[in-house]
Amino acid sequence: MASLLLKRVYEAPEASDGMRVLVDRLWPRGIAREKAEIDLWLKDIAPGDALRKRFHGKPEDWAAFCANYAEELEGAAAQAAVVELGGLMARGPVTLLYAARDEARNNAVALKAWLVRRGVEAS
Repeated sequence: MASLLLKRVYEAPEASDGMRVLVDRLWPRGIAREKAEIDLWLKDIAPGDALRKRFHGKPEDWAAFCANYAEELEGAAAQAAVVELGGLMARGPVTLLYAARDEARNNAVALKAWLVRRGVEAS
């Protein structure tokens, strides 16, 4: 498996990013699609609206967010997106893009941890 990287969508694209996959449900504010250089937007792998809004109001509740997000990732639509993501990773590096300001606590961090727990190799 290829490496799985994380990056804010507002950071400049680099050749080492490989496939750039947006894992947010909403399009990031203030960024044009052309400038973002996003190869794929996997909305179905992002947290649902209710969970996203609940976490936005209580970022200190990180553990609960991760647990609830893990449950959502077991749904059919999310699992289809996970399979698609796995296919991309089999071909080369993948960078999960997110818009959140908090680089330590966001859905991409939680998603990567969830994928690693399931045996996906990541750097």
